[in-house]
Amino acid sequence: MKHAREDYSRIQDPKNIIPEDEPVFLLRGQDKFAPELLHRWAGKLRLSGGDPKMAKLVEEHAQSMIEWQKNKVSKMPDL
Repeated sequence: MKHAREDYSRIQDPKNIIPEDEPVFLLRGQDKFAPELLHRWAGKLRLSGGDPKMAKLVEEHAQSMIEWQKNKVSKMPDL
């Protein structure tokens, strides 16, 4: 799997589900934009007729990011 950031290369896929050359993008809980992006993604999935269980899972994850940011840290993404 190909990460956008070199320092995330240590994040691996031990079951080899993601092909080695497939680009991936990681959003961290501290990224102040991550929860909104997840909510938008879930909305697009729903509007496109995608799996509502998947959309709900993503929305719940976005909410957990919001809660985490309240208790820990929320910041602009950086390199």
